[in-house]
Amino acid sequence: MAQNSSEVLERLFKTIESRKTTNPSSSYTAKLFAAGIPEISKKVGEEAVEIIIAGLNNPGSIASESADLLYHLLVLWAAAEINPSDVWSELERREDVSGLVEKASRK
Repeated sequence: MAQNSSEVLERLFKTIESRKTTNPSSSYTAKLFAAGIPEISKKVGEEAVEIIIAGLNNPGSIASESADLLYHLLVLWAAAEINPSDVWSELERREDVSGLVEKASRK
């Protein structure tokens, strides 16, 4: 069984952040940072589509595709100066709130 998932994500986020100053020719993550937020966002979208395709055609690959999506999402957070704790706080704020009520509050 994996360790606490938030700990795994926190460690991965720290590794991702450390790549911000790495030479893009030696690091895929650094290459993403060099491309900028619009390109990183496109990669997140591509990975989301791959999750959809996996869900429809190959459920056995959902975990692997989810890992790809989470990695690219963390790169986007790092590029946008968003810390995972910000996301955890937002999820915690929404806990015990009806999804319909929460969605209506965004309007």
